[in-house]
Amino acid sequence: MVHQCAKGDQDALAALYDKASRLIYGVALRILARPEDAEEVAMDVFIQVWRTAARFDQSRCSAVSWLVLLTRSRAIDRIRSRAVRQRHEEPMEDNWTAVASGADPEESLRIGQLGTRVRNAMQELSAEQRHAIELAFFSGLTHVELARNLGLPLGTAKSRIRASMIKLRESLGEYA
Repeated sequence: MVHQCAKGDQDALAALYDKASRLIYGVALRILARPEDAEEVAMDVFIQVWRTAARFDQSRCSAVSWLVLLTRSRAIDRIRSRAVRQRHEEPMEDNWTAVASGADPEESLRIGQLGTRVRNAMQELSAEQRHAIELAFFSGLTHVELARNLGLPLGTAKSRIRASMIKLRESLGEYA
């Protein structure tokens, strides 16, 4: 669908929105913890998809991964722009469920199953790896902030994130 968006197909964008909007909103909400900010970020992501779909490279990652990365980036930009540093250090498995009301039952089931797979994959990580991923991706810390927060050299923090991401990619297989 992303490639069709790149060709200016508005129906493809609408279909992509229908399929991915709940996931995008859920990721943004998890990072921002404010529904109004999450809604704006989700809309910004789809505007960015419309404008930059031609740059999407399927050989580098899946469309879902690309959308999640765009969402994460936009959410972190929002946190920085409003100069509010809210730290969410509770474990992801305690509060990583965000499904819009009135959701299609099949889509809700698929999102729930994906959430279960992600939680299980996170549990396969060591405690240090899991904590680093949660701080980097769900609290929006940069590598420098992560290294400072964990009391590690910058290179070690980067290596820990990279090793964790590789392990998650292997665990999630087709969903990564």
